[in-house]
Amino acid sequence: MADIINTVNGWVWSPALVALCLAAGLYFSFGTRFVQVRRFGEMAWLLFSTDKSQKTGITSFQAFSMALSGRVGTGNIVGVATAIGYGGPGAIVWMWIIAFLGAGSAFAEATLAQIFKENHKGEYRGGPAYYIEKGLKVRWLAVVFAVCAVVACGLFLPPVQSNGIAISFANTFHVNPAWIGLAVALLIGIVIIGGVKRIANVAQVVAPFMAILYILLSLIILIIHIQDVPAVFGDMIRGAFGMNEVFGGILGSTIAWGVKRGIYSNEAGQGTAPIVAAAAKVSHPVKQGMVQAFSVYVDTLLVCTATAIMILACKTYNVYDAQGGLLVASQVTQLGEPDVSYTTAAISTLIGGKMAGLVVSFALFFFAFTTIMAYYYYAETNLVYLFGKGRRERLCIWILRICLIASVFYGSLNKASLVWSLGDIGVGAMAWINIVAILLLSRIAFRALRSYERQKKEKKEPVFNPDELNIKNATFWQNKS
Repeated sequence: MADIINTVNGWVWSPALVALCLAAGLYFSFGTRFVQVRRFGEMAWLLFSTDKSQKTGITSFQAFSMALSGRVGTGNIVGVATAIGYGGPGAIVWMWIIAFLGAGSAFAEATLAQIFKENHKGEYRGGPAYYIEKGLKVRWLAVVFAVCAVVACGLFLPPVQSNGIAISFANTFHVNPAWIGLAVALLIGIVIIGGVKRIANVAQVVAPFMAILYILLSLIILIIHIQDVPAVFGDMIRGAFGMNEVFGGILGSTIAWGVKRGIYSNEAGQGTAPIVAAAAKVSHPVKQGMVQAFSVYVDTLLVCTATAIMILACKTYNVYDAQGGLLVASQVTQLGEPDVSYTTAAISTLIGGKMAGLVVSFALFFFAFTTIMAYYYYAETNLVYLFGKGRRERLCIWILRICLIASVFYGSLNKASLVWSLGDIGVGAMAWINIVAILLLSRIAFRALRSYERQKKEKKEPVFNPDELNIKNATFWQNKS
């Protein structure tokens, strides 16, 4: 079974997908005239704006927090270690590159999700399935994406997060991972049964709070090891472009692992973040597009970089070649395969081994727990798209809840490599469909941006009228105007 999963993973994550992700990021960055740079300040300000004329939906900040919950998870701790372990320090630079370019893709997909969203029983629903059907008018492809999203977010991705929690707590407290998995499964059940409002309320408190604390901790470690920082950045830059004699032979792995883990962490182009972006109440779709672009920066340029700098400055990492041979050995000899121990060892240089394990375990718990919440919402929205009628919808949602809770428990019992491979397959399949879709719909996103910027230039509060822009099937906005 493991061989089959790894083979499928290799097909999905071929060099073609890596190239497609980079090309899409470049296309949307140039197509929006680098909106992720030009309107950076406005992105942060829009976090706290709300359209009071809409009586339903969630606030921009809640949508940002839910999207951040999905982005900030094990990818920021374990995923960064994996990128360094198999791609060397230079992989982090490629994570930055895909984040910068991916912010353009994130803007486009979130804007499209807002344009084609629907009001479903007092909640806004949207995302790739909706804009593929309404924008591209390809119902079968929308169904394929929705099925992939339900399977990936409901079954494949939650075990990745619970596996990270279980391993960390088991190593720190010497507790059977099964008990950790059971506790996490019960807690996640309590939250997701409360619906989107409860998920949003939990996310808006936990996700930003933990991200800020984690970044502050990394800054303290950075200050302590400040003399090593120039060399660290030098290794990263040289490794990213094959100029380091040690890592030059793994340049392909450096790029692939940086892009793969970058997309897994920041979700730009993956098609999950626009699902929650559609739930926000805003007066113009572009507003939420910019908010979601900003969350990519927070995830990768802040949280992932915090982990990377801690590991690299403290030299608590190993690097392996394609055959599994050790290229660089850590000063902490007990480190094996890339996992949470890289980060734990780095933090232990500041506060000791036991306390470091405690800090990383709880950071990972909160990061991963909120990510599982976001995964549930992604899966539920696509399930509603597929079966959004009466009793059938309610029955399917309860089946999803039971399956997701079971998958969380399952993740605590299995090897990390197998779980990560299943997660990669889910992410890659969704990314293939979504990136192609948003590229085909790009003119609509660009049109919306021009409309927004024109109204801003005229000192008006931007509002969205799809008829003026010749955008069809934007039924929510057509009914509103």
